[in-house]
Amino acid sequence: MILQDTIVALATPSGAGAIAIIRLSGADAIHFADNQFRSVSGKLLAKQKTHTIHLGHIMDGNKTIDEVLVSVFKNPNSYTGEDVVEISCHGSKYIQQEIIQLFLRNGCRMATAGEFTLRAFLNGKLDLSQAEAVADLITSDNEASHQIAMQQMRGGFSSEIAKLREELLNFASLIELELDFAEEDVEFADRTKFKDLVERISFVLKRLIDSFAIGNVIKNGIPVAIVGEPNVGKSTLLNALLNEERAIVSEIAGTTRDTVEDEISIGGMGFRFIDTAGIRETQDVVESIGIKKTFEKIEQAQVVIYLFDSTQFKTLGSQFKIELEKIKNKYPQKPLIIIANKIDKLNEIDISNLKSQISNLELLSAKEGIGVDELKNKLLSFVNTGSLRNNDTIITNSRHYDSLLKALDEIEKVKHGLESGLSGDLLAIDIRQALYHFGEITGEITNDDLLGNIFANFCIGK
Repeated sequence: MILQDTIVALATPSGAGAIAIIRLSGADAIHFADNQFRSVSGKLLAKQKTHTIHLGHIMDGNKTIDEVLVSVFKNPNSYTGEDVVEISCHGSKYIQQEIIQLFLRNGCRMATAGEFTLRAFLNGKLDLSQAEAVADLITSDNEASHQIAMQQMRGGFSSEIAKLREELLNFASLIELELDFAEEDVEFADRTKFKDLVERISFVLKRLIDSFAIGNVIKNGIPVAIVGEPNVGKSTLLNALLNEERAIVSEIAGTTRDTVEDEISIGGMGFRFIDTAGIRETQDVVESIGIKKTFEKIEQAQVVIYLFDSTQFKTLGSQFKIELEKIKNKYPQKPLIIIANKIDKLNEIDISNLKSQISNLELLSAKEGIGVDELKNKLLSFVNTGSLRNNDTIITNSRHYDSLLKALDEIEKVKHGLESGLSGDLLAIDIRQALYHFGEITGEITNDDLLGNIFANFCIGK
């Protein structure tokens, strides 16, 4: 795929603002800019040094569209590896469109989604995993996802894969060489060292694959379902966690008929809270649908919060325990936090009695904000962030995960072949397949369909 023309797009979010940036990239980007830009100094952009900024006006013939600052980045020292011009204009939607339309009329083409980053990849400025990390960085909405995206964009993941691929490629070359001298029965590749390498590659691949579980929830937010009987304070708790009136709160049981979701960041980690309809027997058709959705949301959740009204425990305690046991039995693998709400209305004796009957009980008053911070810390404790603190590579991309699984499968075949004394020509087949899947991750192996699928998810202008 070779793209030779010059593209243009709005690089800042669409809509009115103080400043907007319009980006051009391509062999004629500076030439096109010079045709429409009049510097206050009278100098041509083509004669200026790279990474310089110039004040002037964008002109449509004799008509002045806007006073702008133009940044010049000459190849190969630009984001795309081509000549790049960025025009900082006033953020009026009219001005933005006038400037873009001006360049389109004069020979530029409107950039497709992700085309600037695609060109950066094609010109060797980024590998494919780094390019994908750009999109993750743009969409990161908490500290943890931002940190992972930054690490991958700097090449942390791809450099680890590239190193393994290079070592494997070296041994593959020696084994291929052995095939050329098959009649002489020589062995260029030290099988002991090769076996050690395969063991090390297998260990690294398994670590990366295992990291996807945490990486996926960090990237997408950790879903937490808040469940319990009607009118026990689930919506109040959601509002307390979010610090805003997100869910409707009333004294009428069954007010929440559908699930209500919102996200917050706790300790740099994204959590997606789901306030569900109360679990109870009901003849109300709409409420029944809401209760059905509650169990669907529990299925999707990583953590479940079971909330009950502590003031009703004396009369309804057995009912609460039955519902609690249902959830425990149906979802035994899910972390479960049991919370007694409205403790501000209890005395010390009642609280002590509660603790004696339910183990690992959390005490809380959602209305008064008591115990909310402790709950946030409890939620954070379920997330293993040791890898983040240690700067270990964490996988968040499902495409990478799939390629790693396939690479591991081929490496296991190579390992088995070494142990069983398989011939070099058969080993070479599995090694080539492993190298192929490594190459899929970083972009050494690619095709137009794959690139189209990846970059179609980018925003236009990036």
